Amino acid sequence: MTNESYKDDSYKTITALSEGFYSEKRSRFISYAIPVRTVDEVKEQIEKYRKTYYDARHVCWAYMLGADRKTFRSNDDGEPSSTAGKPILGQINSNELTDILVVVIRYFGGIELGTSGLIVAYRSAAAEAIAAATIEERTVDVDVTVIFEYPYMNGIMRVVKEDNPQIISQKFDMDCEMTLRIRKSEVEKLKARLLKVDSAYLKDEDEPGAD
Repeated sequence: MTNESYKDDSYKTITALSEGFYSEKRSRFISYAIPVRTVDEVKEQIEKYRKTYYDARHVCWAYMLGADRKTFRSNDDGEPSSTAGKPILGQINSNELTDILVVVIRYFGGIELGTSGLIVAYRSAAAEAIAAATIEERTVDVDVTVIFEYPYMNGIMRVVKEDNPQIISQKFDMDCEMTLRIRKSEVEKLKARLLKVDSAYLKDEDEPGAD
């Protein structure tokens, strides 16, 4: 599937660790869906599960990162090519998730499953972990810092009240500064309204005095 169906400023992810289990011909597949934000977090989690399940035959995984879902990777960990990591990644994609790592640990039961059997097993184990997770939709937010003279405070606060961005920080002096956070699709409207207030300019633009 492609990422064209995704909204530009929202994405779906899991809120906490969840677990799943699947068995086939005495092979056991233990799965975990783990919320992650960075590649470094992914590496730490994979190493953690490798150590925890040091006696397992395979520790296979796949991850997807970023609201644009462009950072992803999968690993078969010794299973035949594309029989483990790719089916796991397929479940992440079919559930339209990101900022997630799915790890599937296999304890070999002594009977070969064959290529199709492995694909079904890893796909099913990943699906079980994801099905047990709580999924939520989150927005992609942008920070806007506006600088203005104190006498124009009321005009800025009127915009803040009406557009309802989250106030991240504020400093009130003769030159005031506020950092606001708002959904990506609404940021241009907020910027335009702030700039209509006398003396106001945006710190993230090439205006005089912007750092």
